Amino acid sequence: MTDIRCGFVTFVGRPNVGKSTLTNALVGEKVAITSEKPQTTRRAIRGILNRPDGQLIIVDTPGIHRPRTLLGQRLNDLVETVLGDVDVIAFCVPATEKVGPGDRRIAASLDGYSRAKKIALVTKTDAATREQITERLLEVDQLREDWAAVIPLSALTHDQLDVLTDELLGLMPTGPALYPDDIVTDESIDDRIAEIIREAALEGVRDELPHSIAVVVQDIAPREDSDLTDVFADIVVERDSQKAIIIGHKGSRLRDVGARARAQIEPLIGSRIFLSLHVRVAKEWQRDPKQLGRLGF
Repeated sequence: MTDIRCGFVTFVGRPNVGKSTLTNALVGEKVAITSEKPQTTRRAIRGILNRPDGQLIIVDTPGIHRPRTLLGQRLNDLVETVLGDVDVIAFCVPATEKVGPGDRRIAASLDGYSRAKKIALVTKTDAATREQITERLLEVDQLREDWAAVIPLSALTHDQLDVLTDELLGLMPTGPALYPDDIVTDESIDDRIAEIIREAALEGVRDELPHSIAVVVQDIAPREDSDLTDVFADIVVERDSQKAIIIGHKGSRLRDVGARARAQIEPLIGSRIFLSLHVRVAKEWQRDPKQLGRLGF
């Protein structure tokens, strides 16, 4: 087996700086859900970028934040574990927002991961003026002295993504590929479907609700004598009032969630599906260790 440049990179930053969008843009396929709601990502999701000269395994992680619940603490712990294992840490700051105390805290915390090389990314350049981008590059450059590179880019327009890929591969160790070249993620189908449903449920909900939503896929079963596949999933919330919001007037919101999710699940599994969504309440699950365990956290 030929040795290539191959290794792990993770993007870090405050919630909602564009890490999942960047992961999807690099992989060329949607492997991580995205939302304008902070802390959408809840697991370390691996996206795999294959090139003839190398393989990048991109570990998409939750945004680092001050935790208010046990779930929040576990998400931060997950990020710490990932940071200790990767070859390159890419610190992200959006071009449209000034560098703040949260960014400085995260940049300083990278001292704890001496094994990894560090680069800085100024994201969302498509939404910023030239002056904002220049200002941000200067601010970010001053956060640390050991950046291997500082790159402005846009995941949305793909501007400078090739520059980022080249830079990342150049920083990776050489060795055999870790995944077959036809795989874009090591996420299971159940997990990918659960995330698609959660993304659909997050659309348009009130600010306090997103953190309370979890999704569990109960069963996926092809129907006999039919080209349909049955998918049964639970949307889990913390209170009865939240259940009412998710279901909507006469079930209208839940139907919308189902329609949005179905449109993405069908191409993923290559079959028409019947999607059965059940909304259930697990009181204060974000704070309950047993409930968190049952929900996979």
